[in-house]
Amino acid sequence: MFLPTTPEELRRLAWDRLDVILVTGDSYIDSPFVGVSVIGQWLLKAGYRVGIIAQPDIATDSIARLGEPALFWGVTGGCIDSLIANRTASGKRRREDDFTAGGINNRRPDRAVIAYANLIRRHFKNTCPIVLGGIEASMRRIAHYDVWTNRVRRSILIDAKADWLVYGMGERAVLEIAGRLRQGLPLSEVRGLCGIAREPKPGTLVLPSYEQVAADPAAFTEMFLTFYRNQDALTARGLSQRQDDRWLIHNPPAAPLTQEEMDEVYGMDFERDLHPEYRRAGKARALETIRFAIPTHRGCYGECHFCAIAVHEGRTVSSRSEASILREAEKIAALPDFKGHILDVGGPTANMYGFECQKKLLKGACADRRCLYPKVCPSLRPDHGRQIALLEKLRRITGVRQATVASGIRHDLVLADRQQGLAYLEEVIRHHTSGQMKVAPEHCEKGVLACMGKPGPKSLLAFRDAFIRLTARARKDQFLTYYFIAAHPGCTDRDMEALGRFANRELHIHPEQVQLFTPAPSTISTLMYHTGRDPFSGQALFVEKTAAGRERQKKFLIAKTGVLGYGNSKYASTMKGEGTWARTKTSRRKARRNLPKR
Repeated sequence: MFLPTTPEELRRLAWDRLDVILVTGDSYIDSPFVGVSVIGQWLLKAGYRVGIIAQPDIATDSIARLGEPALFWGVTGGCIDSLIANRTASGKRRREDDFTAGGINNRRPDRAVIAYANLIRRHFKNTCPIVLGGIEASMRRIAHYDVWTNRVRRSILIDAKADWLVYGMGERAVLEIAGRLRQGLPLSEVRGLCGIAREPKPGTLVLPSYEQVAADPAAFTEMFLTFYRNQDALTARGLSQRQDDRWLIHNPPAAPLTQEEMDEVYGMDFERDLHPEYRRAGKARALETIRFAIPTHRGCYGECHFCAIAVHEGRTVSSRSEASILREAEKIAALPDFKGHILDVGGPTANMYGFECQKKLLKGACADRRCLYPKVCPSLRPDHGRQIALLEKLRRITGVRQATVASGIRHDLVLADRQQGLAYLEEVIRHHTSGQMKVAPEHCEKGVLACMGKPGPKSLLAFRDAFIRLTARARKDQFLTYYFIAAHPGCTDRDMEALGRFANRELHIHPEQVQLFTPAPSTISTLMYHTGRDPFSGQALFVEKTAAGRERQKKFLIAKTGVLGYGNSKYASTMKGEGTWARTKTSRRKARRNLPKR
């Protein structure tokens, strides 16, 4: 069922008062892909009365329509950080919002978490605890660099004047919070929780203060690396950081969910639809991609430096059971408007389903090495066998014509699995690709890739060759889509020119999926952007911060005639008239002829 969002729904349920009210910056979509829906349904399943207020008008008293909850308010900016949702990487206001009914970006305030917490305080002076959560709160939970104001800001918990902050995937924490509040017990020891105190918490690591990190990039680097190294549930210590006259207390992370718990969470009966109250305003475009999709796992051990997943979802991958995923597919197939196509079967990285490093599961993530960078760690032992078996069974479900793997595929992980990697790739090519497969090399230059924490181009080219060979064997008309990033810290105009040559000469494409680097809070890349240094070596980095320079870097790849600043180069002439890879049979034949012999 939908969680109630109007007084009429409360009356129909005969609920006189809610235990928890969740406030979100998105329209209310009840889906396993929407965090506020998952948390709400999870609390409901545990016996709590939960309601949702989606996109309250901060100029009215709409926040008061469900009354005041008995236990706590839960506040989230939505599925995307509100500033990133509202602005492009160039800082321009976005006109559209995929998570807003009707699609017009006029319902989500900037810094939505702070705005909603203040709204609650305005209408309920001495209310029950306000608990922040979601990606916006999670990534802004400590002192962090904010590109929109170009300064280091305090924890969003301090700025929002809230009581507590749940970070990461919050099922364990919110259930414990609700139980403790109902029993009148303190919350100070709940894992995955941040709070405020007058003194540092005994036994925690004391970070440099807010005042220090705001004034000194070196202190900021020291603080961030200590924070980053204490995000594993098995090894992390608690953290304390003085911010003005108070202390932010950062408890260690909650443990990742077990397979049984994952099955329980995703086995809940979601409506997979926009709530009727919000449907009146029109469709929410996000629903088009998530309604008939299945999440198979969460977490990512790729640790790309520009990505928020490692700090938010964690570096340990938690997978659902095959039986749970198949049951969800059967539910989707029974929906009246399902046309036979499951649009995605995957997670943050599609092919991390079903295996993890056993050493990490027992002892925690390694402090001195990474799972995939600079190369795939031999202790990981990639095995795509479980996902192959799952995909084979999915396409045999009655009513399912195709189940697409639309999430990005980590190409180096495929190649590292010498037993099942190519079999997995062939399975996806033959049965689970709708014309294109997504891979994200991001760049080709060694120095830039090191700043990104990404592998070199050798594995990409080997993957490309295997894709072409297996696609030809399957007699399919499909292609690879490559994602690239411009203006990442450490990337110069010359690096972008080299990437353009690589795309043209090696990949035989004119890139279309090019994005400007966005300095999202609490990522390693944003640390580099702010300080202008590699945090691991201490070496100075070139960082393009001007709007004109950032756009120029992007145009090195998307300009079809000539290259800005290098119009007389051979590269500029070769780009003229070059079509996207596999858009025509002619271009594919040309690409195959030019492939190096291997």
